[in-house]
Amino acid sequence: MYQLREETPADFHEVEALYDLCFAPGREALSSYRLRDDVPKVAGLCLVLRDHDDALAAVIRYWPVLVGGVPTLLLGPVAVHPTRQGEGLGALLMRESLAEARRLGWERVLLVGDYPYYRRFGFEKREGVIMPPPTNPERVLGIPLQPGAWEGVSGEVTKFPKGLDYPPQPAT
Repeated sequence: MYQLREETPADFHEVEALYDLCFAPGREALSSYRLRDDVPKVAGLCLVLRDHDDALAAVIRYWPVLVGGVPTLLLGPVAVHPTRQGEGLGALLMRESLAEARRLGWERVLLVGDYPYYRRFGFEKREGVIMPPPTNPERVLGIPLQPGAWEGVSGEVTKFPKGLDYPPQPAT
């Protein structure tokens, strides 16, 4: 049995240790991390999954960014402990967090990842969305949380400015 809940400050060191275990050394040198520097994560969407012994099994985080000036969620990283991979925990985190993002009023989600894995959740390649280099454009993926949410949205992905509120209110 697993317990899914929002990440808290008390989880920080365990979450970072899981990311270190699951990803290559130097993960924080990736361009997507520059978009996260000094930007608060979207707390209500950052989730941890713990087992019956309270061991951290999986985690997912989201950050606000701008795509061509339009507020967008940047998903990632998502990680599953190597001893728990293949149990569907990553998919559970994806589905639960995307549903919550939709409920909170976010309109679109962006990530950098493997299309064959993420397409099952509805992600498609985003032509015209430019992540900071050296990101491979073939790995830039997005999903609309509202119909047509990606229409007309393109351009550079930039840091979310301090003082701008999120989640954005849906267009009326």
